[in-house]
Amino acid sequence: MLRRFILAFIFALSATGLPALAQEKPELTIYTYDAFAAEWGPAGSLKTGFEAFCDCVLTFVSADSSIGALRRAQIEGKNTKADIILGLDTASIGMARATGLFVPHAVDTSALAVPTNWSSGDFVPFDYGYLAFVYNKEKLAHPPGSFEDLIAGDLKIILQDPRSSTPGLSLVLWIKTLYGDKAGDIWSDLASNIVTVTPDWSTAYALFLKNEADLVLSYTTSPAYHAIAEGDHRFAAAEFASGHYMQIEVAGILKSSPHQNLANTFLTYLISPQAQQFIPHANWTYPVAILESGTPEGFGKLIQPDPVLILPEEIVTKNNRAWIEEMLSAIR
Repeated sequence: MLRRFILAFIFALSATGLPALAQEKPELTIYTYDAFAAEWGPAGSLKTGFEAFCDCVLTFVSADSSIGALRRAQIEGKNTKADIILGLDTASIGMARATGLFVPHAVDTSALAVPTNWSSGDFVPFDYGYLAFVYNKEKLAHPPGSFEDLIAGDLKIILQDPRSSTPGLSLVLWIKTLYGDKAGDIWSDLASNIVTVTPDWSTAYALFLKNEADLVLSYTTSPAYHAIAEGDHRFAAAEFASGHYMQIEVAGILKSSPHQNLANTFLTYLISPQAQQFIPHANWTYPVAILESGTPEGFGKLIQPDPVLILPEEIVTKNNRAWIEEMLSAIR
């Protein structure tokens, strides 16, 4: 009789979806962009490192871009499975704030080595990089040193759409920072150089590697990937004397998350030296933590932008729609 009672009790618990013998581990879900979650990206190492002590399950869900990840969470609303959006940047966080989806974090970022000492109460920086046009040295002997050189040389370029891609949006800001009211003229002059505008970085870079253009919008660190991961030293970033625009990538916690304490614990781990060691040679960007190993291998030979360009968030948020439309109208 007792045995039948115990079995009936366990069955009843199972039927209601409650754990009968042990409580399931909490699952922390992170929406991010495809390259971060790819097999060669840092997500796998971060998952292993965090799960080693969190007593949880860490799940990465990829979209074609970080803006795509944000849009997915917006569409899903309160029913989203995401606890964190990872991969937005300083060009897009104003857009993210406007959604009302995020809550302030509880992470101490005071020890981070972020250029311009950038910080935020709502978003945690985890890496940074500088926009640049990447080219093959064997195919382009004289790279441009400015946007004027790019135009005058009739060089073919591949860009990303600023409405769906953070580097694409940062390019709009780069040109606006340098040329102000004349930015529209630069875009009009660049129009004939543009082979295509892709929805995301991965598609653009793949087309460039298929020799579809002379240059592709990417990062100063992209050549380090080819040199270290592939042993291929043909690629370089064109250095612009007028400076390069900086992109700081961030992560934010969603208001709808039932695991906000765990999310803060993950973000604290994300900016620790233990996790940051995976950033340079997996995400091919600069870490925000100071690593004991010093400058990542291969990064010391990269161009060092001077000056570093970045616009204040409030200016970007106020004007980005108009500036994007200015760009699109000029190249149509």
